[in-house]
Amino acid sequence: MVTDAPEAASPPPAADTERARSALSALREEVAKAVVGQDSVVSGLVIALLCRGHVLLEGVPGVAKTLLVRALAAGLEVETKRVQFTPDLMPGDVTGSLVYDARSAQFSFSAGPVFTNLLLADEINRTPPKTQSALLEAMEERQVSVDGTPRPLPDPFIVAATQNPVEYEGTYPLPEAQLDRFLLKLTVPVPGRDDEITILRRHADGFDPRDLSEAGMRAVASAADLAAGRAAIATVRVSSDVLGYIVDIAQATRMSPSVQLGVSPRGATALLRTSRAWAWLSGRDFVTPDDVKALAGPTLRHRLALRPEAEMEGVTADSALESILATVAVPR
Repeated sequence: MVTDAPEAASPPPAADTERARSALSALREEVAKAVVGQDSVVSGLVIALLCRGHVLLEGVPGVAKTLLVRALAAGLEVETKRVQFTPDLMPGDVTGSLVYDARSAQFSFSAGPVFTNLLLADEINRTPPKTQSALLEAMEERQVSVDGTPRPLPDPFIVAATQNPVEYEGTYPLPEAQLDRFLLKLTVPVPGRDDEITILRRHADGFDPRDLSEAGMRAVASAADLAAGRAAIATVRVSSDVLGYIVDIAQATRMSPSVQLGVSPRGATALLRTSRAWAWLSGRDFVTPDDVKALAGPTLRHRLALRPEAEMEGVTADSALESILATVAVPR
């Protein structure tokens, strides 16, 4: 007999649910006022907000990675801070440090930029592993420990990190353990011809990406909307067949001849979370196999380690996932 997964909470009031869904749909439209042709990336960012997950944005310079996060922050009533990651950045520059006060002859804690709701970690792979690891505790435990004292971060807390996939000189690739802390890895493509014409037209008409208020952007969603959305997502039903489909995909990545390290149970759990969020955003209270397939790429691509010989043959994480999804039986 097929049964549904147990619900984590009772359904929130329908009015709150619809208001939250409407606000987050408006958020996607608001970001489009500043960023053209990146609808799927914007949807991924909204899913991450709903799942309290972190996002890695990858794309060549000039495709509006930083602008995407700034526009998202402008459409939300939350605090945001930006850190430009450089080779000389120290862990304390991110988390904060103890500062000696000569007047009181005592040390006091000076909070770093990580104490915010939405942290933009720009070019995260340009800083050494020691500083990259300063984010690990914050991303996983949602706290930072300085001098042995844990300090909780605000809620919500989300890291949106960017990196350049083509310029590797002077960079430090993220270790697998840190990559696994990102809920989604979103690829920001170069816009198509029509979208690029629209971008140029906006700039010709006076659009200034440094002043989003001039583009008419305003806050249309709040932390309360995110909380209501999360409560609603917790009640989205997932059948045993769909749960089995997610597990079958994860296990298939571990057996693929192109893959050296497949998806862990944490990755399978992440796919469950993102699929439920997408189902709710789409107006449904149940998850379909199509939801799982739609989120498999962004949720799993950074959790695969390919075999060197496969990479030499031109296999990518995305192409490996496409092959795997084609071989896993889809429940009816």
